[in-house]
Amino acid sequence: MIPLLTSVVANFARPSIRDGLVLPKERSQTTEAWFILLMSGFLVSVPVFVQAPLVRSFPWLSLALTLGWIIFAIALMRNPNPKISVWGDLFLGFSWSWLAGSIYWGWFRWEPLIHLPIEAIALPVAIWGLSRRWGLVGNLFYLGSLTGTAITDTYFYLTGLIDYWRQLMAADPTLAAPIFHNAIAQIQTSWGLGWAVLLVGFLLGLGKWALAKPQIHWWAFAGAVLSTILVDSLFWIVAILA
Repeated sequence: MIPLLTSVVANFARPSIRDGLVLPKERSQTTEAWFILLMSGFLVSVPVFVQAPLVRSFPWLSLALTLGWIIFAIALMRNPNPKISVWGDLFLGFSWSWLAGSIYWGWFRWEPLIHLPIEAIALPVAIWGLSRRWGLVGNLFYLGSLTGTAITDTYFYLTGLIDYWRQLMAADPTLAAPIFHNAIAQIQTSWGLGWAVLLVGFLLGLGKWALAKPQIHWWAFAGAVLSTILVDSLFWIVAILA
């Protein structure tokens, strides 16, 4: 599927997008860069709360919507106005995250060990694009989102939350509260809190590093990385209130 999508994108994208020419070399703290940053954060943090219930009830619909995101992204990328085409670039990166989420949470959510490999399903596309300086905004957004996912999964492994993950996926939603409470108790230890501080600090440092760069595609990366903290915090609050 990935080679097919790569071919479609390469054939339909405008040459300027493919070469990365729509991205100015100096784009530090401009209005457009801030919009890219905020939209990247939005695309990581908000759609997950729409996709989560959708994919549990209608996984095939969620998967099919990936094609809609790709078509929408390509249509924007083909626009001759760079200020519009760059948004298509961003949405194309978002479509890879949506694809991975649809596959994992639709059919494999009971097994956390394969979560990250499935989330990385479009990694070859991203590497291919970056090596050719094509789709820099979308590919770095996807890599930022994947980095955030990797850090979150690492925290689950380090703090022994994997078993609670499996229990939650298998339990009836009405019986999930005790599992949430046990997981929170596991987090609220010196070990759990210590690793949370270290990994959040890493994400903040990585986001700050990306924001220090003048190119707009790094702001997309920063938005995806930093919004991971927001998403994880929201799920933590949900678990406490359960």
